Amino acid sequence: MLAAREPIQRPKDAKLLAIAADGRMTHHSRSALVGLLRPGDLVIANDAATIPASLAGIHLPTAAPIEVRLAGRPSLRPDEVHRFSAVVFGPGDWRTRTEDRAPPPLLLRGDRLVLGPLSATIEAGLGHPRFVLVAFDGSTDAIWAGIARHGRPIQYAHLRQALELWDSWTKIANRPAAFEAPSAGFALDWQLLADLSAKGIGFATLTHAAGISSTGDEALDARLPFDEPYVIPPGTVAAIARAKAEGGRVIAIGTTVVRALEHAAGRNGRLEPGEGIATGRIGPATPLRIVDAILSGVHEAGTSHFELLRAFAADEILDAADHALNARGYRTHEFGDSIFLEKSSPRSSRHPVITRSALVAAGFLSPRK
Repeated sequence: MLAAREPIQRPKDAKLLAIAADGRMTHHSRSALVGLLRPGDLVIANDAATIPASLAGIHLPTAAPIEVRLAGRPSLRPDEVHRFSAVVFGPGDWRTRTEDRAPPPLLLRGDRLVLGPLSATIEAGLGHPRFVLVAFDGSTDAIWAGIARHGRPIQYAHLRQALELWDSWTKIANRPAAFEAPSAGFALDWQLLADLSAKGIGFATLTHAAGISSTGDEALDARLPFDEPYVIPPGTVAAIARAKAEGGRVIAIGTTVVRALEHAAGRNGRLEPGEGIATGRIGPATPLRIVDAILSGVHEAGTSHFELLRAFAADEILDAADHALNARGYRTHEFGDSIFLEKSSPRSSRHPVITRSALVAAGFLSPRK
C-alpha cells in the first residue's frame, strides 16, 4: 500500500472502507462517516495532545550525537514528567528510515545526556540496547518548558517535510499526553461533531498516551505497544452505560480508545472511571467487552495496530479488506485513509459489566439512600 506523504489531516479525497459485522465491504468518502452510524450510538475519541517527544542531544560519555524519543511515563498526572522510558538513536534524523538509523553509543546506567536545555541521566536499561529509562533534572515546570522549546514531533521518512507540532494535534486535543498523534482522530472536525449531535449520536472523550509506532528494531517492535497510561472521565463511563442500556453501539476513534476501554473493563470485569495503564496486546483472542466498532487508519499486517483489529474480525475478513484497500489505492500511516470496522457477530456475545455508580450517573438508577 502507498504511504500518505503530506501532513494533511482531512484531505478532500480521503477514503473510507466500511466493513460490516458480516464481512460485507463498501467504499465511501471519509466525510460520509456519519452516515454509517445510527441514532443512539456513542462515539469516543482520544483527546490527548501530542508531546514534541523527539529530543536531539549529546551522550556526554562519548560526546556522540543522539536522538531520544520519549516513549512512556508512569501516569498522566502533570507532575509525572521526571522519568520517561525512551528509545535512543545515534546520528541522523527522520529523513532516514527508522530501520536504517544508526544505533546509539553503548548506553549505561548513570550516563549523562544533554538534550538542548534539558539534562538527564540514564537510570536503567529496559531489556534492549536502545530502550532505557531516562530521569530528567529540574522542576516539573522546567522539564515541560524544555520539552516544549526543544522537542520536535516524532515522525518518519515516508513524509516529505518536517512536521510542525500543530500537524500532530487533533481538533479536540486537550492535555499533553501522546508521544505520537492519536491519528484516527484527524478525521474529526467541528462540523462532523455537529452532524453527530444532529443525528442523535453521542460523543465523549478519554485521554490515552498514544505511544510510538516504530522503534526501527524488529525485536523491540515485537514489544509494541508499550505500556500506556490513560484517564477515563466519569462522564464517559456514564455515557457508555446510557448507550448500552438503550441498545446503541460504542464506536472507538482509533486503537488507543479500544486499548484504554478494554483494559479498564478487563481489570476486574467492571468499567470504572479513573486512571490506569494499558498493558499487553489486544488481538484475536481478546474478548471485546465495551467497543462495538472502530474507525482506524489503514495499518499494515504485522503491526501492533493491525493486531488489535484482529479482535474485531476474523483473519479472512481482514485479508479480504487488505486486497480491497490495495485495489483502491488506500493510503497508510497517520495522514492516510481510514477503515470503519464493526465487531463480527460471533464475537458479540460478551457484554460489559457496568457498575451501579455508572448507571446512577447516567440517570437509569436512583442513588441509594
